[in-house]
Amino acid sequence: MTAATHSPLFPQVPDSADAVLEGLDPEQREVATALHGPVCVLAGAGTGKTRAITHRIAYGVRAGILNPSSVLAVTFTNRAAGEMRGRLRLLGAQGVQARTFHSAALRQLQYFWPKAIGGSLPRLVDRKIQLVADAAAACRIRLDRGELRDTTAEIEWSKVTQTVPADYALAAAKAGREIPRDPAEIAQLYAAYEDLKRQRGVIDFEDVLLLTVAVLQDRHDIAEQVRAQYQHFVVDEYQDVSPLQQRLLELWLGERDDLCVVGDASQTIYSFTGATPDHLLDFRTRHPGATVVKLVRDYRSTPQVVHLANGLLSQARGRAADHRLELVSQRGPGPEPGYGEYPDEPAEAEGAARRIRELLDAGVPAAEIAVLFRTNAQSETYEQALADRGIPYQLRGAERFFDRPEVRKAGVALRGAARFGGNDTLLEDAVDLPSQVRAVLSGEGWTPQPPAGSGAVRERWESLAALVGLAQDFAAAQSGATLADLVAELDERANAQHAPTVQGVTLASLHSAKGLEWDVVFLVGVAEGMMPITYAKTDEQIEEERRLLYVGVTRARERLYVSWALSRSPGGRPSRRPSRFLDGLRPGSGAAAGRGGSGGVAGTGGIERGFTGAAAGAPVERRRTQRTPARCRVCGRTLTDAGEMKLMRCEECPSDMDEGLYERLRDWRAVQAQRAGQPAFCVFTDKTLMAIAETVPEEEGELARIPGVGVRKLNRYGADVLAICAGQEVEGDDEGD
Repeated sequence: MTAATHSPLFPQVPDSADAVLEGLDPEQREVATALHGPVCVLAGAGTGKTRAITHRIAYGVRAGILNPSSVLAVTFTNRAAGEMRGRLRLLGAQGVQARTFHSAALRQLQYFWPKAIGGSLPRLVDRKIQLVADAAAACRIRLDRGELRDTTAEIEWSKVTQTVPADYALAAAKAGREIPRDPAEIAQLYAAYEDLKRQRGVIDFEDVLLLTVAVLQDRHDIAEQVRAQYQHFVVDEYQDVSPLQQRLLELWLGERDDLCVVGDASQTIYSFTGATPDHLLDFRTRHPGATVVKLVRDYRSTPQVVHLANGLLSQARGRAADHRLELVSQRGPGPEPGYGEYPDEPAEAEGAARRIRELLDAGVPAAEIAVLFRTNAQSETYEQALADRGIPYQLRGAERFFDRPEVRKAGVALRGAARFGGNDTLLEDAVDLPSQVRAVLSGEGWTPQPPAGSGAVRERWESLAALVGLAQDFAAAQSGATLADLVAELDERANAQHAPTVQGVTLASLHSAKGLEWDVVFLVGVAEGMMPITYAKTDEQIEEERRLLYVGVTRARERLYVSWALSRSPGGRPSRRPSRFLDGLRPGSGAAAGRGGSGGVAGTGGIERGFTGAAAGAPVERRRTQRTPARCRVCGRTLTDAGEMKLMRCEECPSDMDEGLYERLRDWRAVQAQRAGQPAFCVFTDKTLMAIAETVPEEEGELARIPGVGVRKLNRYGADVLAICAGQEVEGDDEGD
């Protein structure tokens, strides 16, 4: 191997067990060398917990203390399990099983079902929501879409907390659940749902764990066979285990205690699914002789970000707060967190998009920026604001990279070129690996410049561009690497679900952002009623909201922007106030909390309309503070939804759109986008075109009142749009901004 193999992307496999320990800090090394359980690792955000536990497993394997086939590492997401497998592979610890609880249980259930029950395992349903709808119909209970989702969630919670239908009402009341219907009705629906599954011979996701527990409890011979196979267990994110998962873990262990758990009570944010930190906090009570290691050295975030995170927890209450870890940043200083206050949510979204455009223009990669919000319903406003400025984005939770059809097809093409490359005329002029990959993928639709369109075409190009970028990184790290070497690397990554980065600003809910990190994070909508959320009533629920904000803050490596809006819609009463969680931490909210650990004061100066603090360079654009409420032009109702405000009518109100005008506007937009070399939605979004085709403006004032037009677009495109609305022919405009 050459020196290039020491690249961070493709590090050299350690040549000995001792080499596995190189580069670990003292606490991480203590974790890695504590090979006999029970072991409890209390690991704060950004402290390298995954590094510590993967090096622990690898050190044990490489030292001959652990048999790789006897180790089972479990976590909560396929992405986390894939990352763990990838790291273990790079450390030379192949053969270790790293899976989610459900994946491990399903594998065991499929293997032992014929022996324990007989026949084949019942079919696993993909979407239980249809079964819940059928159960409601059988009970003659009408559920709207929201109630259907919430009822499904209640059934899932009941099952992971091992609550049967007869006990649901009491258990839900004791847990302080916010339920969509009368508890007796939920219990009735739950029972009907279970009956319906039995009648149809299917099982659901939660049944996988329940049935595995049942088999291991009832069949001691099968339990002993599992325990003979797996003798060493590692559980990541242990604060998120449900009672059902804990029971399964106990059955896997039997009388042994060769167990290593890793977690942070301050990152417990999934209690609504049945997760509880009690198992983590009670670990030393159940295992009095346990080795306990605390990881508090934060390698992710600057002291300024860490200070704010510590300040949030310093005000927390409850059992998890009593066990909080005070982080100590290991990085150099960075900018103070920025704070922004806006008159309404669209203005807040526009402010974030404007700052993101400045960051992109300054060279910050789009993939290193995230916008995080409390609920998925907030996404559309930010999608629109980013689209209006031509900023690419990706929604968290989309199809996995290596599962995308274009990526699978590209893999087939690359594999064929690697095998028969000498006969491929596309490769005749390709002198190195990156140029070979570009040549092959050009046949799959890759081009040096992104396509003008948006949607599926652009997403397909982004996937292929990510493969081209990966080939460049691989060639830089592996001198003399061939196309066959790259194909092997892609296969390994596909097996581990270790995807290359797709360029685009990430839009994600705070819950889905758990476990991820970015250079720049925008925490938006941090106002009372959203953070904490309105339905958080009890002290426990409010403290979980605080922990959720803490998770959001600790996603940022270098720059953090926190913002809120005084009202939901333009012209609304400015009745909102910043989240109580920021009291004493943001500028102008009283003395900054001095208990927050290393770092300076969390913010600089007072809060103005727009961002202050972090990298507050360019002057903030001023907006009108007084606006008339947006009202439906059909029924007159005040509009609050961003999509409805764009259409200037309620979604359910009848549309009088001129279909022919809409199609002419779309054709004109395609020409403009192609000439500008940008996606079509950067000219006008579909909803803006629909609003234009419905109102058919005759003069500039009417056009300017349509949301999504704005001064810049009015100046550039107004004459064309008005001409098209008047039935005139327009060829397009080559002028720039």
